[in-house]
Amino acid sequence: MTDKNQALRILDANRNRGCEALRTIEEYFRFAWDDSYLTELTKCIRHDFNTAFAASGHTLLAMRDTDGDVGTNISTTTESSRASNRDVVEAAFSRLQQSLRVIEEYGKVVSEAVECELIEQLRYRCYQLHHSFASITAGRERLTDARIYAIISGQESDEDFDKYCTEIIHSGVDVIQLRDKDLPDRDLIARGKHLRQILNTVDLPPLFIMNDRPDLAVLTGADGVHVGQDELTVAETRSIVGPDLIIGVSTHNITQVADAVREGANYIGCGPTFPSGTKSFDSFAGVSFLREVSERFQIPAFAIGGIDLNNIAEVVEAGFNRVAISGVLSTSVPQDVVSALQPLLT
Repeated sequence: MTDKNQALRILDANRNRGCEALRTIEEYFRFAWDDSYLTELTKCIRHDFNTAFAASGHTLLAMRDTDGDVGTNISTTTESSRASNRDVVEAAFSRLQQSLRVIEEYGKVVSEAVECELIEQLRYRCYQLHHSFASITAGRERLTDARIYAIISGQESDEDFDKYCTEIIHSGVDVIQLRDKDLPDRDLIARGKHLRQILNTVDLPPLFIMNDRPDLAVLTGADGVHVGQDELTVAETRSIVGPDLIIGVSTHNITQVADAVREGANYIGCGPTFPSGTKSFDSFAGVSFLREVSERFQIPAFAIGGIDLNNIAEVVEAGFNRVAISGVLSTSVPQDVVSALQPLLT
């Protein structure tokens, strides 16, 4: 068999392997996650993958020799079982990336059979898709039962902060974000370290998120960091906090949500939903934004902005069962607020 025919046979096998892997991934996003955005991304990659072979489909099929394939009877023990659907998808991503590299290399021998430049682009798009899958999976695992996300300031004094933190922690919230734009860094670090110390004394403590500052998240022992649209990117933030901390991103429109998913955010905040007493906005994304996010995305998402017991029904009706609250905690008894919200956010 000539070099060309050998290459065509290899391309045929890896085209099939790549298509099967893409379909496996797409079905998971579609039927397991109900995520229309990631389903659409995967479908577009699959269609572009087929386009790369548009000029050689019949030629590749003619070189197929399944009966003569010496690898059909070779298997490993790991191929015969998967512990979870996630393992199925991870295996599919591995097959996909290997297939794309094989196609790219052997396509150089028979360049008329495949668009190698397109295959190279698809390989990078698949790397990005895998990154999004892994980041959302990590966020879903860490935030499985997280429904109420409290945002607190550093308070006027150490004593006030200690008292307020203790009250918030024991109120039953699932996540606490420390956000204070006015405190000097040294004071903010001290508050963060103190919050970490309190949390370490509690069974099943809330997650601790530092607002805006990945450097301070690391220094205070936070579980994660939340960044806005004007702060560091997800990639820049990840380079500082490393692989284990959660990264959240504020989003105000669908394009920003898609960007956060693509860039590898673990969760998002969506808003502002209603006018807030703790932060002023020129415009509001509103409940319609929440509804669109809930219909298209399955990344963990917290509605934020002026949410209280008077408007929570609108948030839930829009498909959200995770909320971030701030002002209502300082004007009411935190435990009463949380107890009233919890049954509405199941």
